Amino acid sequence: MDFRDEAQLDASQVEQRGGRRIPGGGLTIGGGIAGIIALIAAVIFGVNPGDITGSDPAGLQPTSNLSEQCRTGADADQSEECRVVGVVNSIQDYWGHLDGYQQAKTVLFAQAVNTGCGAADSSVGPFYCPRDQQVYLDLSFFDQLQSRFGAEGGPFAQAYVIAHEYGHHVQNLTGQMERVGQDRQGPDSGAVKLELQADCFAGVWAKHAVDTGFYEKPFTQSDIRQALDAAAAVGDDRIQERTQGRVDPEAFTHGTSEQRVTWFGTGYRTGNPDECDTFRKGV
Repeated sequence: MDFRDEAQLDASQVEQRGGRRIPGGGLTIGGGIAGIIALIAAVIFGVNPGDITGSDPAGLQPTSNLSEQCRTGADADQSEECRVVGVVNSIQDYWGHLDGYQQAKTVLFAQAVNTGCGAADSSVGPFYCPRDQQVYLDLSFFDQLQSRFGAEGGPFAQAYVIAHEYGHHVQNLTGQMERVGQDRQGPDSGAVKLELQADCFAGVWAKHAVDTGFYEKPFTQSDIRQALDAAAAVGDDRIQERTQGRVDPEAFTHGTSEQRVTWFGTGYRTGNPDECDTFRKGV
């Protein structure tokens, strides 16, 4: 997953708040079922994740100017923050062909952040806030994806996570979120269908990423394996098994490992967003 050295990055699409990441910091993906519900509530209903997780972080202001350090694809190959900039640029370049697409900024934060959906901390995991149309990400999530949830990790696993969150932005712009209603949990719930559609959208971007001009060549099978492995690691069944010791399908909010892998694969294989209609096709 190499960026074109001469590719020009637009660092204005990413903002860094509250300092740099703390490797190995105390992130748990969703902090168990409460955090998972908080994430779904933030994504679909725009509620305050802090109301559920109990966090109340102080307002954090931008602390660095990424435009000074993230200028080209060569920078993206050398720095994690700049890699995020490159991934975001590529994703938004692809979705820019969508009628009515509006760019969404990614906010990098450490431990806690205030959002248009309210206060949140790292326990919520990466999320998209529809109220302010921004993606929020604590980079320590990627450490925990490997150490706590057993994912292989790697640059393309990170790209998959970011592309999934921008899938939620596309859903917000196109009205897909409204199809969920109050159906927040369960194996066939609207929440699960929304998440699997976002996985599919991530696969669609991956299929076309080289066409955006930010990457040197198409992704390798090793790259795609990183994404599939990350998707499997954050399946409801695997998370529940690790955190609760049992699987409760009625509490599903994101879909099983197999479903997440399947829908990312559908997007990547077809390269067609129309094939990602989980609401019509079922999961």
